[in-house]
Amino acid sequence: MENMNRSVFGLGGVSGMLIATVLLLSILVVLTYLGIVAQQDVMQKPYKLVDPSSVEMRSSVQKAAEVMVIKE
Repeated sequence: MENMNRSVFGLGGVSGMLIATVLLLSILVVLTYLGIVAQQDVMQKPYKLVDPSSVEMRSSVQKAAEVMVIKE
């Protein structure tokens, strides 16, 4: 029985590999860009700790927000 449906440039061949590679690289570029944008946003709004000893290990978000003041 001969296999006449083989194709080097089918989705299971070279073009499929290139599509997968381009897709993965584009996902990597988008996630890297979003990470850099998030870091730059945080860099523009630094914070200072008013009383670091008042923050407990199991503190609430409201307590942490009272202690961390965003510098403007």
